[in-house]
Amino acid sequence: MKVRSATPTDVSLIFSFIQKKSEFDRDIGAFSGALQISEDKIYKTIFRTIPFAYVLFAEILGYEVGFALYGFRYSSFAGQPSIWLDDLYVDQEMRSQGAGAALMDRLAHIAKENDCSHLAWNADARNTRGLSFYDRLGADVIEQHGNRCFLRWVPWMAA
Repeated sequence: MKVRSATPTDVSLIFSFIQKKSEFDRDIGAFSGALQISEDKIYKTIFRTIPFAYVLFAEILGYEVGFALYGFRYSSFAGQPSIWLDDLYVDQEMRSQGAGAALMDRLAHIAKENDCSHLAWNADARNTRGLSFYDRLGADVIEQHGNRCFLRWVPWMAA
């Protein structure tokens, strides 16, 4: 298992993973809108001098099987950044083979390197497999509003 950062040549791959993630969310009832993303938007927002987001890929035998799209936030009250994980997706046939854990491990490493206070994201309550995965990692559901679960993870503080 290898985790790598996306490059500008990965725009179409990022686009395809966003499409797959939206289909997954649509299937569980967590998304019903229309995607407004395009390869051009991805290029202009992720591969600019100051990126608005970053992408990691999990690879097995040279094939990308999962991705994580994240960005940094800053708390003026804490005086520290944190990471917001917007998307985590692993191809269905490749789940439970370590790709998700490898992506989350890399995110934890990035967060620790950047003195982040935590990683945060949300997940749909109907994504029981995903919530079980996050629970095994040690993430906490800190709030739930309807089907929206808000999670927080600080693995580097437990060590």
